Amino acid sequence: MPVEIVVDAMGSDKAPESEIRGAILASRTLDVNITLVGPEETLRPKLEAALHKRGAGRPIRIVHASQWITMHDKAAQAVRTKHDASMRVGLKLVHEGKAQGFFTAGNTGAAMVTAKMVLRTLDGVERPALATFLPTITGAPTLLLDVGANVDTDASNLVQFAVMGSMYAGQLLKVERPRVGLLSIGEEDSKGNELTRETLPLLRELKNINFIGNVEGRDLFTGTVEVVVCDGFVGNVALKTSEGVAKLVSKSLREALTANLFSQVGALLSRGAFESFRRRLDYSEYGGAPLLGVRGVCIVGHGSSNEKAVMNGIRVAAEFAQGGVNAGIEAALRGEAVPVEATTP
Repeated sequence: MPVEIVVDAMGSDKAPESEIRGAILASRTLDVNITLVGPEETLRPKLEAALHKRGAGRPIRIVHASQWITMHDKAAQAVRTKHDASMRVGLKLVHEGKAQGFFTAGNTGAAMVTAKMVLRTLDGVERPALATFLPTITGAPTLLLDVGANVDTDASNLVQFAVMGSMYAGQLLKVERPRVGLLSIGEEDSKGNELTRETLPLLRELKNINFIGNVEGRDLFTGTVEVVVCDGFVGNVALKTSEGVAKLVSKSLREALTANLFSQVGALLSRGAFESFRRRLDYSEYGGAPLLGVRGVCIVGHGSSNEKAVMNGIRVAAEFAQGGVNAGIEAALRGEAVPVEATTP
């Protein structure tokens, strides 16, 4: 039976065009039912025009919301004053059981505050965390969390992030005991700041995660671990830095392959390899970051999400909803071992 996924149609930098095109693409390629939330007088004509041009897949419905939260709004204030915002209306549909998942490419802070208020947190979770997969040289991605939901955290928060990340990575990557590392400035236990030194012994005491100790920034992309834990400030800087480096590498490679006739011939012959390389570094292939720890499914995408990113965000929401991740997180936070039907690579 198709999963019901709600899309905040007013979230991205190019809303609602990216959301509408992404929803149509998802309706044609995924087994999901999609609801767009936003001002109906704006969405209806644009959706009908896009469907006429591109063709329909599964039906897409619209739920009206008269307000929306912009990237420039202060999160807490916007959540308090915009009671009919598309983000809030969409998350209410999930809370009421009318949908199984929610995707927004909107204001990250507002998404976290709204999800925490509307959906509430899972038992044992103090703060939700945003988690995203990064490509590695081994081909298997590494999960990084938190990447921006919490700028200031304490050791108990990082411990919860580690448990949630281990559970999510195990389910999504089908790994029996994902390796978990704490992001620091050195592998030695004595390295790091006060937060990492306080967190390290607490993580070593956990029996239901495979904690291997401190890891460094380079380990984000080497495949040394399946999960890397840090606070939201550090994680967001690491994520945005990696996006910038990916753009630099792609642009430099493209310029080198088109510099002269010989390199152009080489580029033509290696087009398939270059396209595969580009996809590995393209954030739109990953869709969005799940907000782990809330009682429901909330996926937050990049503000510059295009239609492919929106489609993949909808896909991630559907996979999360079908994976039973939240029940596993609650069990893991109680100290229970949660089996994963998989073989360790």
